[in-house]
Amino acid sequence: MAEPESTVINIDVKQKDPSKALVIAVTTRAIFNLEEEHKLYLEKGKEEYTRHQQANQDKPLPPGTAFAFIQAAQYVNEKILESTPAEKGLFDILVLSNNSPESGVRIINSAKHYGLEISKFCFVSDEDSTQYLKSHGVKLFLSADRTDVCNALRRGDLTLPCLAGVSAALVFQQEVQAPSTPLRVVFDGDAVLFSDETDQVFREQGLEGAVQYERAMEAVPMGEGPLKAFAMHLGKMRKKFSQEKSPIRTYLVTARSGRDMGIRAIKTLREWGLAIDEAFFMDGAPKGPILAQIQPHIFFDDGLHNIQGAQNEGVPSAWVP
Repeated sequence: MAEPESTVINIDVKQKDPSKALVIAVTTRAIFNLEEEHKLYLEKGKEEYTRHQQANQDKPLPPGTAFAFIQAAQYVNEKILESTPAEKGLFDILVLSNNSPESGVRIINSAKHYGLEISKFCFVSDEDSTQYLKSHGVKLFLSADRTDVCNALRRGDLTLPCLAGVSAALVFQQEVQAPSTPLRVVFDGDAVLFSDETDQVFREQGLEGAVQYERAMEAVPMGEGPLKAFAMHLGKMRKKFSQEKSPIRTYLVTARSGRDMGIRAIKTLREWGLAIDEAFFMDGAPKGPILAQIQPHIFFDDGLHNIQGAQNEGVPSAWVP
């Protein structure tokens, strides 16, 4: 496979070992607010966009939806290295961009302005830049482009759709308030952490059918969802600390009812060896209010109505299609 057109190594950042690190790739429109520039690109074309970026290369871009998440990941790295200076299991952040290298100077300067610990900047002219994710060992991909996310989820063995690909989610640009540390990540259950098997039963047989199915399958762990692999890597990092001193907190916020459908979810997490700090079984109630209380750095869900509810509360959200 060909290398990206241009990969810039950030010499200001200690390079990570991608075979041991939790590698996260984030697009420029996910980490920075580039909505005005993107509109210019769509309306005036690539050349005008490039001229604009070059003319403003020393003007830092405002933070985007995934910005606080990346900052919090950097905080986790600092805490890990404080306790274990030789530790290799760190977050490793790379920026993947469809920008040309000429227009990418502003991206690099913006990252340096905010002191972001980004190892590599990959500027790819190919229409599908997700072809480079696996070669960099990426475990999570965040993009503001739906096609990018779907391509990433499909990467790998076509006999295992989604699961063979890279954990990926679509971020929507929004105004967010940067929460304080530690890093807080919220996962939905079905079709995110878990497979969508019960969702399929619900669509075909309704709520009562889904409840009966869950009771019958209570002792059988659920299948893997598209973000299970990322959650497991996060859990592995979480285990480096005691619960009281951990710089990472994870949450499950699911529409499942605890009484009828919670036991199988808990048993599945136990079977996986995945510890979750807090779990909320909402029984179909809106998730926005509890998310506003948690104040996560990122919330993953497959339901657009839940994403909208989170956005209404100013919670950085990522949709898993």
